Amino acid sequence: QVQLVESGGGLVQPGGSLTLSCAASGSIFDIYTMHWYRQAPGKQRELVATLTSLGSTNYADSLKGRFAIYRSNTKPTWYLQMNSLKPEDTAVYYCNADLQQTRNSARIQEWGQGTQVTVSS
Repeated sequence: QVQLVESGGGLVQPGGSLTLSCAASGSIFDIYTMHWYRQAPGKQRELVATLTSLGSTNYADSLKGRFAIYRSNTKPTWYLQMNSLKPEDTAVYYCNADLQQTRNSARIQEWGQGTQVTVSS
């Protein structure tokens, strides 16, 4: 069984920064893509950032230049660095991974439980 656990959310003032972490644990053979999504109240969940195992990144157009996704080189953990935060960045942030548990198993999608980010003065 695989578990993704987010951390690092909280309350931050406009213009501030936060770094979210997503730690994967359990039986993992390989992680192919890592994502961050967010869902604001009353809105659909949206893709924030993607990182592939080859190091390619992609971001929602509205977030380019403010957010950065990267991973640890030593453990199955990836991060979302968020700068110049705005009140409209307030949402529950979820990590997601496309991974394989064993060499011969099918690729699956796993989700974390979410972490709340609130940007307010």
